[in-house]
Amino acid sequence: MIQLIVGDKGKGKTKYLLENVNNAVSTTTGNIVYLDKNSKHMYELKNKIRLINVSEYPLESTEEFMGFVCGIVSQDHDLAQMYFDSFLDIGYVADHNAVEPLIKKLEKISNQFTVDFVISMSMNEAELSDYLKSLVIVSL
Repeated sequence: MIQLIVGDKGKGKTKYLLENVNNAVSTTTGNIVYLDKNSKHMYELKNKIRLINVSEYPLESTEEFMGFVCGIVSQDHDLAQMYFDSFLDIGYVADHNAVEPLIKKLEKISNQFTVDFVISMSMNEAELSDYLKSLVIVSL
């Protein structure tokens, strides 16, 4: 399952994402991973959530980011959920037209390996395609 949290910068997407992931700890039976562009929110996450600072790794493209995500999924058979904060930054998505194909790849991974993805990105809901709008759980 893919869920999107969308809105302009500074509207509270990260705060909502942090609340969502911390609440998931009590209801999720598997492991949870939180990808971010820095370690700023380390102390806001419950200790059962694995924070990965994507900027610490030598990633330079969307393809490398997808390989990184696949590597995380492949090494943890108990992985249940992944949370992506600042998705456009950590996923190296410069063109908003590239978002939908990338989300569709993540959806294939989600279905094949039973991992849910919750994605926060700085895009206004009006900019999204109908497919992406159908995945939005919160628009700020």
